[in-house]
Amino acid sequence: MLVKAYITRKDKPDVVVPCMFNPKEFSVEKSNQFAEVNIPGLPSPVLQFVRGNARTVTLDLFFNTYGVKSDGSSGDVREYTDKITGWDAGSMYSKLPEEKKGLMDIDSDLHAPPICRFIWGDFQFQCIIEKTSKKFTMFLPDGTPVRATVNVTLKEYREVEIQVQEIATTSADLTKRWTVTQGDSLWLISSREYGSPKDWRLIAEKNRMDNPRILRPGSELVIPLKE
Repeated sequence: MLVKAYITRKDKPDVVVPCMFNPKEFSVEKSNQFAEVNIPGLPSPVLQFVRGNARTVTLDLFFNTYGVKSDGSSGDVREYTDKITGWDAGSMYSKLPEEKKGLMDIDSDLHAPPICRFIWGDFQFQCIIEKTSKKFTMFLPDGTPVRATVNVTLKEYREVEIQVQEIATTSADLTKRWTVTQGDSLWLISSREYGSPKDWRLIAEKNRMDNPRILRPGSELVIPLKE
């Protein structure tokens, strides 16, 4: 049987917020950002890669405290949900000690909400909690909520040094090369590689071109990195 899902802090793994029920499903979204470069004379813009966006995971977490105590009584479900979203009681709890704060509250040492990990069986996702929405679905006669669903959006968090390391291991040689085809020009290649036709001189100087207007189809150009 699959273990229960839970959220914990990266820096304090002893802080654990368990879900009362496993989520039935979750969705993972990944996207890249491209800029449109308009080139005079072309029927459509050239797409220039700008950057990748962080993955996001969206899921519903279920909590139930109805009749779960050993004596058959019920607890307040906010004891669990507020550990994720932060406390709903307002300004009277504005000076809560750190151990009472939710995972979306600002940590006084970090000056930001903590980095978290969502763990469900073999699936582990390092993230920040970007957005939540709570819905209480069952109450005791005195108004105490005992069942709740929390819709959570988690945004992937990856340390800069790890990303740089990965680029270094997959791109030992960062030099690019361009094989010239019929109709190519330096300004077009510059627009595609640098996002601006004005940087064509970088390519011309790198390839020691006597006449930048003449490109021979089939020849290979070295595309230098732009400082």
